[in-house]
Amino acid sequence: MSIMNPHLKFQSQAVAKPYFVFALVLFVGQILFGLIMGLQYIVGDFLFPLIPFNVARMVHTNLLIVWLLFGFMGAAYYLIPEEADRELHSPKLAIILFWVFAAAGVATILGYLLVPYAALAQMTGNHLLPTMGREFLEQPTITKIGIVVVALGFLYNVGMTLLKGRKTVISTVMMTGLIGLAVFFLFAFYNPENLSRDKYYWWFVVHLWVEGVWELIMGSMLAFVLIKVTGVDREVIEKWLYVIVAMALITGIIGTGHHFFWIGAPVVWLWLGSIFSALEPLPFFAMVLFSLNMVRRRRRDHPNKAASLWAIGTTVTAFFGAGVWGFMHTLAPVNYYTHGSQLTAAHGHLAFYGAYAMIVMTIISYAMPRLRGLGEAPDARAQRIEIWGFWLMTVSMVAITLFLTAAGVVQIWLQRIPADGAAMSFMNTTDQLMIFFWLRLIAGVIFLIGLVCYLYSFRQRGRVTVDQTVSATAAA
Repeated sequence: MSIMNPHLKFQSQAVAKPYFVFALVLFVGQILFGLIMGLQYIVGDFLFPLIPFNVARMVHTNLLIVWLLFGFMGAAYYLIPEEADRELHSPKLAIILFWVFAAAGVATILGYLLVPYAALAQMTGNHLLPTMGREFLEQPTITKIGIVVVALGFLYNVGMTLLKGRKTVISTVMMTGLIGLAVFFLFAFYNPENLSRDKYYWWFVVHLWVEGVWELIMGSMLAFVLIKVTGVDREVIEKWLYVIVAMALITGIIGTGHHFFWIGAPVVWLWLGSIFSALEPLPFFAMVLFSLNMVRRRRRDHPNKAASLWAIGTTVTAFFGAGVWGFMHTLAPVNYYTHGSQLTAAHGHLAFYGAYAMIVMTIISYAMPRLRGLGEAPDARAQRIEIWGFWLMTVSMVAITLFLTAAGVVQIWLQRIPADGAAMSFMNTTDQLMIFFWLRLIAGVIFLIGLVCYLYSFRQRGRVTVDQTVSATAAA
């Protein structure tokens, strides 16, 4: 913090940089383990017993969650001071929490890889407060406690910054989303013995994160970047944000019911889950209209073209991934046949990439040039490389989604609604899907190449510091 960065409005925003860098490192790890899993679908004993499939999957999904959390925290540390119009309450606390969270994350991943899961549970005292063994929430209890401590420190830091400074719709929406993220994570500590009740509350974490409070965080980050790159009046963007948040919460909270169809919950959830889940694409469609409308009404030509592309791309991709692909199998009569199939995996991949991976890469694309002292944007060559990365990753993820969708259709046809009444076994069905798994693996390699392009673009040292303003009144 001793070296002044003239391109930052507040010097404490610099604490966002290690969060962004570490998030991208974890992102690379997630993709590598995704490729390992993709190959294990085809060559079942690949890396066995060194990295069994269940361990690779656990690492893949946990890295996804953790790198997105690092991205959200970095975004808050960059965004909140600027919105509050004051320095961050405690930059030192932000750095301490970074190292605590990073160390806990690395230790947990190494534990997955080096210690049998049952032994890890015993080593970390899971018998004292059993929380392990559930998908996405496999973290040892001690790690979960550490996450809560980090979250409380983080919320205190950004909360005090917000309380002492200017209040805006963007910062309020982000703070609401971050508080909701922390609150709903507490259900990770509740692990009832009854499997139906376990799944019921398990979705309070998983669904109400990704189809609830995370959408608030996404919306606030998108609104912040669009204000900066378009110069559209804050009041216009904030009105859109109100509408998006309202639709996200109304549809997302009750839409949790589409996970309660087949777990022993009351029949009423078949109706509630279907109706409100059918409405869940609306906030994502509103985000598409929002971003395109703001770009159309733009009052400045921002030099960071790559960040603008990411901002528009995340809304479109999220709409198709979370909205269209989610709607495909969310109605109860359809979900009866499709749940837990490769169609679910198709939806999950495109939704997570479009809604959350891309919005984190959007804020990194916008903020990193300033954090690195390059001004508003890197040079043209760096942006061309980054845009190549955008298209390689996005097109390959769409391809992965299409291949998994085709695999899901074939799987459902053979395994769940066979014409002759005799369902094919799971393993025999999987054998029939190998062509789609090969294609998915190839697309995954291309995705990794795109991610490398995105990362390599930050190696460029050129500067673009000229603020090309279309309207003199369009100050961001």
